[in-house]
Amino acid sequence: MKYTQLFTKTSKNNISDADSLNAKLLTQAGFISQEVSGVYNYLPLGLKVLRKIENIIRQEIDNIGGQEILMPSLSSLDSWVKSKRNTMDVLFHLDNLVLNPTHEELVTPLLKKFIFSYKDLPTAVYQIQTKFRNEPRAKSGLLRGREFIMKDLYSFHTNQEDLDNFYQKVQSAYTKIFKRLEIDDLTYLTYATGGTFSKYSHEYQTLCPTGEDEIHICQKCKVAVNKEIIAEQSVCPQCGGKLEKKQAIEVANIFKLGTKFTEAFNFKYLDSDNKLQPILMSCFGMGPSRIMGSLVEVFGDDKGLLWPQEVSPFTLHLIGLDGQSDDVYEALIQQGIDVFYDDRSVSAGIKFADADLIGIPTRIVVSKKSLEAGGLEIKNRKQEETKIISLDDVILKYGQKRT
Repeated sequence: MKYTQLFTKTSKNNISDADSLNAKLLTQAGFISQEVSGVYNYLPLGLKVLRKIENIIRQEIDNIGGQEILMPSLSSLDSWVKSKRNTMDVLFHLDNLVLNPTHEELVTPLLKKFIFSYKDLPTAVYQIQTKFRNEPRAKSGLLRGREFIMKDLYSFHTNQEDLDNFYQKVQSAYTKIFKRLEIDDLTYLTYATGGTFSKYSHEYQTLCPTGEDEIHICQKCKVAVNKEIIAEQSVCPQCGGKLEKKQAIEVANIFKLGTKFTEAFNFKYLDSDNKLQPILMSCFGMGPSRIMGSLVEVFGDDKGLLWPQEVSPFTLHLIGLDGQSDDVYEALIQQGIDVFYDDRSVSAGIKFADADLIGIPTRIVVSKKSLEAGGLEIKNRKQEETKIISLDDVILKYGQKRT
C-alpha cells in the first residue's frame, strides 16, 4: 500500500483526552479515532493489527477443536433474568433487550437445541464478537472501553475430569498465542477469585509498569496471585515460594462455571443408561482489542509504536528517497511482500519520524546513498544499527513467491 493512498494522517499534537500511552500513540499514528468515551473507530492500519491478533487467536483455538460461531449483540432480558444476572451494573438496557457484555445467557440455550446425549459431548464453541459494558468511567484507551472486541470460548462436558482436561488444553493454546504475540515471557497465569462460579478462576496478566492490576508473581513457577486474594494466598499456590509484587494488565481470563448456567436453562444430557445428567461448563475469554492496547503499553516508546512481527500492519515499511523507489516497491509486491510504501513528497526527517510512530518493525530505505553502497538500507525499529542489503536478499527473506 502506498502512503498517499491512505486517507488517515499521523499527528504530533498532544491528544487532550488521551489518558494512557495506547490511546495517545494509536491516535497520533492514525490507528484509531475516538467516537465517544470508551468507544473507538478502527482506522485502516489499526484494523489490520486487530484482525491479525484475531487470526492468531482463531488459529490456536481451532487447533484445540473450537468451533467458531457468531451470536447476536442483542438478546432478550428474559435470558438474563433466568440466570439471575439481570441486575449487573454494566448491562446496557434497550427496552426489553440487552446489549451483551458476555454470552453465557445466549450460548447455553443455543447449545441446548442441539446437544441431547453423552454422544454429543464434549463440545466447544467460540466467537470473536463485539461486547458492550456500561463502564461508569471508561478509561485507558482500548484497555477499558464501553464497546470492545472479545473472543469468548464456551465448553460443555459430561464430567469434571473431561472439563479439567480441556481447561489444560486451553491454557496450552493461550501460551502459544502469547508466544506469537511476543509477550509470553511477560505473561503470567494468575489465580483470582472465582466470583459466583468457583473458589478460584484464572487470569492471564501481562507485566507492565502502567498496568492497573497488582499481582504477586512466582518467578520459579511462572504463576501469580491477584491482589484480591493475596490475603488468603500469600505464597505461591504451586510451590509455596515467595511472591513478588508487580503491576500488570489482564489480557485473558478462564472460568470453570460448573452447572451455574446449564441448570438455569435446564440443559442436561442423557447418559448411556438413558438417565438425565447435569452438563458442566467452562468459559474462556480473551480480548483482541485489549491485547492491541496492551502491546502498545508494553512495547511503545518515546518515538511511537513498536509492533510484534506477526501483528504488524505490514511486513515492511519502505521509505522512498530516490527515483528508483517505485521500482523497488513494485518488485516487492510482485513477490507477495506486504509493504507500506512512503511515497509522499515530504522530507526524509518526516518520513523517518512517521516510520517510528507507526511502528512497523522492519524499515527499508531506498536512497542515492544506499544504491551507491550496493542496495537498500534495512533497519530494525528496536535498534539504531542499519546495514545494506540487496533487493534480491530482501525478496529471499520476506517474499512468498519463489521462482
